[in-house]
Amino acid sequence: MQSAVPMIGRLVVIGLGLIGGSFAKGLRESGLCREVVGVDLDPQSRQLAVELGVVDRCEEDLVLACQGADVIQLAVPILAMEKLLALLAGMDLGQAVLTDVGSAKGNVVRAAQEAFGGMPARFVPGHPIAGSEQSGVEASNAQLFRRHKVILTPLEQTDAAALDLVDRLWRELGADVEHMQVERHDEVLAATSHLPHLLAFGLVDSLAKRSENLDIFRYAAGGFRDFTRIAGSDPVMWHDIFLANREAVLRTLDTFRNDLDALRDAVDAGDGHQLLGVFTRARVAREHFGKILARRAYVDAMNSNDLIFLANPGGRLSGRIRVPGDKSISHRSIMLGSLAEGTTEVEGFLEGEDALATLQAFRDMGVVIEGPHHGRVTIHGVGLHGLKPAPGPIYLGNSGTSMRLLSGLLAAQSFDSTLTGDPSLSKRPMNRVANPLREMGAVIETAAEGRPPMVIRGGHKLKGLTYTLPMASAQVKSCLLLAGLYAEGKTTVTEPAPTRDHTERMLRGFGYSVSVDGATASVESGGKLKATHIEVPADISSAAFFLVAASIAEGSELVLEHVGINPTRTGVIDILRLMGADIRLENQREVGGEPVADLHVRAAKLKGIEIPEELVPLAIDEFPVLFVAAACAEGRTVLRGAEELRVKESDRIQVMADGLLTLGVKCEPTPDGIIIEGGQIGGGEVHGHGDHRIAMAFSVASLRANAPIRIHDCANVATSFPNFLALCAQVGIRVAQEAQS
Repeated sequence: MQSAVPMIGRLVVIGLGLIGGSFAKGLRESGLCREVVGVDLDPQSRQLAVELGVVDRCEEDLVLACQGADVIQLAVPILAMEKLLALLAGMDLGQAVLTDVGSAKGNVVRAAQEAFGGMPARFVPGHPIAGSEQSGVEASNAQLFRRHKVILTPLEQTDAAALDLVDRLWRELGADVEHMQVERHDEVLAATSHLPHLLAFGLVDSLAKRSENLDIFRYAAGGFRDFTRIAGSDPVMWHDIFLANREAVLRTLDTFRNDLDALRDAVDAGDGHQLLGVFTRARVAREHFGKILARRAYVDAMNSNDLIFLANPGGRLSGRIRVPGDKSISHRSIMLGSLAEGTTEVEGFLEGEDALATLQAFRDMGVVIEGPHHGRVTIHGVGLHGLKPAPGPIYLGNSGTSMRLLSGLLAAQSFDSTLTGDPSLSKRPMNRVANPLREMGAVIETAAEGRPPMVIRGGHKLKGLTYTLPMASAQVKSCLLLAGLYAEGKTTVTEPAPTRDHTERMLRGFGYSVSVDGATASVESGGKLKATHIEVPADISSAAFFLVAASIAEGSELVLEHVGINPTRTGVIDILRLMGADIRLENQREVGGEPVADLHVRAAKLKGIEIPEELVPLAIDEFPVLFVAAACAEGRTVLRGAEELRVKESDRIQVMADGLLTLGVKCEPTPDGIIIEGGQIGGGEVHGHGDHRIAMAFSVASLRANAPIRIHDCANVATSFPNFLALCAQVGIRVAQEAQS
């Protein structure tokens, strides 16, 4: 990682242990510094640092070393920092930027303020979260920080140029740099690093005090060894850390002690339900957040590297497949199963990130949920009034469905709740649910323009509402009906056009009375939800890609098994049939209140149509791939009344129009739709814009293209439809992830 032009003149690293030595060695090898100077009290460390190429030279005298320094990195033990800062405060450091690697930032900041009479503007506190079981300058590793977190904790007075320089130095070492407030950093580290070390030291010490406990060590299994491994860490270093960060550690320890007392009481009382709740929450929380973090790291890495699908032209579909379970039904099964009385069994649950976010939210609110395991979930319902406050903000990832539906349920609870999401969800509008909920008496706070996070204040009685939706939306309708389960009187929602009715059907499946009269649905409070068995059908939104693919690829014949054909979701079938598609519904049956069928589709010659506006809400998620069908049809296709497409994961109207135009398809986006002239599809470069449906739609388009289509920004496909590429290969669509160069 050589850099042609040095970024700084002289880097001084004080403290040549593993962290300081690795920082020095990495930047020296990068060529970013004209000179790297080391300082250490140990003569042998100074000698080794030069011999091993960690630094260019070493100095014993601090004043001599720091003369003309551009950046000074403080890498000494945390309790030695106070003395070092006092020495530095008495020196003329010129315009040198100071930074450090200590794990207790509040202590460092306090020491700096005391030594300098205020926090120096060019001091950037930092903390690399990296290490090794080896120590000392001889363990210095230029790659140590690669793909590891480095947290910088600038203050209000921190110089922006100094912050930028330190940030860039760490990034040049391959680190993932984040900025965080000092107090927040210390709280996070107290919980994730300091407390586990304290527990490991304490447990081993407790067991080792008595000679009869020798057998515990003799017969200890892997779990004990794994948990107590960190008790082999440097005692002096951890002594320093606990004294330096004691306030945050004590707060975390007190919380844990309360939870530990509750566990002890459960064991003492033989309360298996309580124990199962703790164990299932702990296990799946670890898995769930691990997946989110892995996915986020994966998506970030793939976005930075630009994960590309290469879709080759031609292909013919054949065979039988089953696409993943229905996301909408999976969400609602968790919500209503949690609020039911008794145990609900769910089969076919979609183990995608959005539905898992809903599942984790209810675990956070005290519901014991087993699984998912191969699509099976067991929910031990707590009743309509049995939810408990979540221990912190409820994180919903990218799931708009989770946030909008949960807001209706939580508006009626006795406790406050905060709903947060990832950067994408944080840009999406929530006033469509917040405003009518406020009319019912809910107290809801949002960020600017009605965006998340949503803070929902508990303890406010809701009153029934008669509400006409300004825009057809199943999520808004469902949100208000769920709030209506708690509201005084009747809650009635009328839609301008029919939308998916999974909430109404599932409420009935749980034994709750719902009145439906045409476009109006009503509920009254006072009822109960009774546990039931739910079988989640395959998702028609996922099936839509293969319905279009088999329709446009000459000679294709494909069967999609066990697909949900709820009449409020079959707009895609109706629209394709109007265009001339050959789609037959076979083996029709009802499973858990939802109609399902096997969809038998053959290739057909499609024609352009004016899409009936009453079908638009019934196919709102399927339009990206329907645009591809329109591009392959003979004549003109016109879509109107689809404004909602502009506020999905992307502006799906504009993004699809841009891509189709790139591929040589004549089209014109309008404020509420698009006009597409069917014709030959060419090859080229298009962009998914992080929207899985866009990426998959252009993958299908390759079947009729005359040259390869390279689709950029496809990382999110793996999180919403994880086996999409595998199913494409199975049935004959020639799309695959392009190898990274």
